[in-house]
Amino acid sequence: MKKVWTKWDIILLCLFLLTACGSGKEATPWTMEDAEAILNSGAFSDELEELDLDTAFALYGLAGGGLDRTALTDGVVHYSSGATCEELALLIFQDQETAQSAEQPLKDYLQSQLEANQDYRPGEIPKLNSALLKRRENVWLLVVAADAPTAMDAAGLQ
Repeated sequence: MKKVWTKWDIILLCLFLLTACGSGKEATPWTMEDAEAILNSGAFSDELEELDLDTAFALYGLAGGGLDRTALTDGVVHYSSGATCEELALLIFQDQETAQSAEQPLKDYLQSQLEANQDYRPGEIPKLNSALLKRRENVWLLVVAADAPTAMDAAGLQ
């Protein structure tokens, strides 16, 4: 017996196929080039200075997450010279498990920045409240910027 396909059968089949396939695009980890694009996006109101990774490891309290300095294999950190709380950090860890261990120290760092600047620089609090802290695989991205939407757009998050 031959099956006759109705218009609804075809529509349902197409919807099923579209849903099953999805976009197929996985979010890939950020790269040094992505960090450069964020830095040059116009999202920052202050001149940022580059920090070495040893200093960044200490600044973010990563040892508090049980991490050894060798776990932070690469990255780039740009930090305000003191006038603002603005910064950009791309931290590349040796693997996803190690990167996961950095989550709490990074969250603690942002919280300490909020507390330290509440009275000292209250104008910086909105920037800290809209800080971007995201992980993709073994890479953390931390951005505190004057223009958070522009930074997020440059990071491919909008």
